[in-house]
This record gives sequence, structure tokens and C-alpha cells, in this order.
Amino acid sequence: MKVREIEELFNRSLHEIGKIADSMNDRVMFVVNRHINYTDVCVSRCPLCAFNNRERYLLTPQEVVGKAKEAYRNGVTEVHIVGGHNPDVGVEYFEEIFSKIRQEIPDVVIKALTATEVYYYAKKEKMSIREFLSRLKDAGLGAMPGGGAEILVDEVRRKICPNKCSSEEWLRVMKIAHELGIRSNATMLFGHVESIRHRAIHLYKLRKLQEETGGFVSFIPLVYHPENTPLSEIVGEITDVVDILKTIAVSRIVLDNFKSVRAYWVMLGEKLAEVALRYGANDIDGTVMEEKITHAAGAKTPEGLTVERLIEIGKSAGKRVGQRDTFCNILRWYT
Repeated sequence: MKVREIEELFNRSLHEIGKIADSMNDRVMFVVNRHINYTDVCVSRCPLCAFNNRERYLLTPQEVVGKAKEAYRNGVTEVHIVGGHNPDVGVEYFEEIFSKIRQEIPDVVIKALTATEVYYYAKKEKMSIREFLSRLKDAGLGAMPGGGAEILVDEVRRKICPNKCSSEEWLRVMKIAHELGIRSNATMLFGHVESIRHRAIHLYKLRKLQEETGGFVSFIPLVYHPENTPLSEIVGEITDVVDILKTIAVSRIVLDNFKSVRAYWVMLGEKLAEVALRYGANDIDGTVMEEKITHAAGAKTPEGLTVERLIEIGKSAGKRVGQRDTFCNILRWYT
């Protein structure tokens, strides 16, 4: 599929592409997970972000491990560990955290560090990306989230995240991770200063890398929330519902080589997430305990949902609902 063909999908009616996308899914998945933000200190200070340097904290390795153990007692199968580009953090910090989590709660998958964090810390430590990721894999890293992708077009990145790695560098980090056997997700932050063509280029690049490596698991279209961000002077409000649903539907059609496309309820809200499950999404992410980044930008959703509520949302969309692991293997069906 070429960029022009992806653009043409965006020009079709929501009903038409929604019907196609919905026909590709017969199930809804979710994971029981917890987010742990180890720091909010970030030297990049992206205009798109409301999270960085709000409290200027850095959790100790013991504090991160304690949060992971608490989450495990509440049934999580995955901890999602991300933060910022903190100059006081290095590879040994993550090695200590991951090795202790693996030792004390080996059943939990450690999904940690965006590609932009990996790029920043590897450069700071004067290591290659491959050496940095190899050390973290040896310590217990099981998967990577998909953050930091934003829009994989550098003319857009220069406006919204000028101090992060380039689009090609983001893709290179993911390619190396996949070569090392570290599977990952991918995101796209949309509804700010990008065009439809930019979204099409982003999806095209992800599809091509997936064809090469097969290392991506899930795609998460993220709706931009401008509140409390420097970019709010240009982007005043969240994009409209039709644009959101159309983007999810097009994503499902284009990225048919990804196991899931998520309706990230934290950004969408519970009601729109349910609707999105009829427009191509087949995953509502998870319980997402203690999410902070989107809420810092004005999200009004709860800081976590129960398993019962996730099942209810999935069933209301008329789908079969299953609890999954990090890699979209179904652990349990709910009938």
C-alpha cells in the first residue's frame, strides 16, 4: 500500500471505511497492567507535552520495584515503565530495576522505555543502541511501548518535539529492538499540526518496518490533548469524533499486519472507546492503573478501570472479550 492510497482511505466516508475495518475484527482484548512513571524530569521540553518537569521527581529503583510488586498483588501481568529524558539517569538505574522485578515477580512482563528514551540514554551513556538494549534485555526487559513516535515526519517533529530523535532514528531503534527479539508497540499522536498526508506517511513507514521485522504487536492511535501544553496556543481543542473514528478505521485497514489496533480509553473516554470498537479497534488497552501523562494534559478519564468495566465496554460493542498478555495471546475469555 502506497502513501497516496492511504490518503485516499481518509477521503472515503466514515461509514464505508468503518464497515471495512469492523469486518476485520471479531474480538476485543485487554490487559491487566499498571503504568509507572519513574521520572517527570525531561530535558527535551517538547511543546506537545504537559507532563515534563511538573514535580521534578525521580523514583528510586526500590520505589519502582515496590509499585510493580503492589500491582502484581492486584493481578497485573504487565508493568509499563516510562518517564522522560533525565540527565541523572543511566543504564545501571534501569538494570537494577528490571533485574529486581524479574527476580521478585518473574511472571510480570516488563514493558519499558520508548524508542526516544532508548535513543537519549544510549547517546548519554556513549553506547550503541544495540549494546544498550542488549544490556536491558539481559536485565529483564520483555517488551517496549510505542511512545515517542508522535508523527514520523521530521518537518512535523521540528514543531512538536524538536529535541527528540528524528523519525528515522525512532524507526532504527525499533528495528534493532526487533532484531534482538524485543517486541514493541507503535503509536501515532494525531490531531495537532499534522496533515492527513503526514498521518499517511506515518502509517506507511510503520507498515513497511513491520513487513521487514514482524516485531510490532499493537498500534495505538493517540488523540492529542492540548491542555497545559505550550502547543495549546496553536491547537486549542481535541479533534472531532469523526476524525478520531476515521483515523482508527484507516489504521486498522492499513496495519492489517499488526495484531491489534487500540481504542485507548484514557484519551478517548469510555463511551467513545466503545464506539471505536465498531470502527476497527480490537483492543481497549487495559486497566492502566496510575496513568499520569495524558491526565496532565487534561484528560478527564479515571486513573484506571476495573476488569469488570473493561469487559462491559467490550461486550457493549457486541464483541467477544478476552484478557490478553503483552503479546496479544488470550489468557481468558469472558462469555
